[in-house]
Amino acid sequence: QVQLVDSGGGLVQPGGSLRLSCATSGFTFSMYGMWWYRQAPGKERELVAFITRTGGNTDYAASVKGRFTISRDNEKNTMYLQMNSLKPEDTAVYYCNTYIQRTNYWGQGTQVTVSS
Repeated sequence: QVQLVDSGGGLVQPGGSLRLSCATSGFTFSMYGMWWYRQAPGKERELVAFITRTGGNTDYAASVKGRFTISRDNEKNTMYLQMNSLKPEDTAVYYCNTYIQRTNYWGQGTQVTVSS
């Protein structure tokens, strides 16, 4: 079965960096685009970044463009989100996502807290 496992979150000071990972199994990773979403307390889940199946194209929410970098390693079936210059407003639970045969699959989420 399809599994997505998020990891790498934690507590970081403003201006700091974190690298999130999404380890996958149960499907042909290299055949599907992948997304990162986040959900802050009291807010709706929002799209953060997208990467095509080859990694050749990416897209970002305006709020993170220039600070976050999405990438993937199709040999390791893993996606990443490098987050730099973190701000308190980046505090949220981050989820990886893919869409296969009309079904959304989600990771369990990893908490990112940006605070001094």
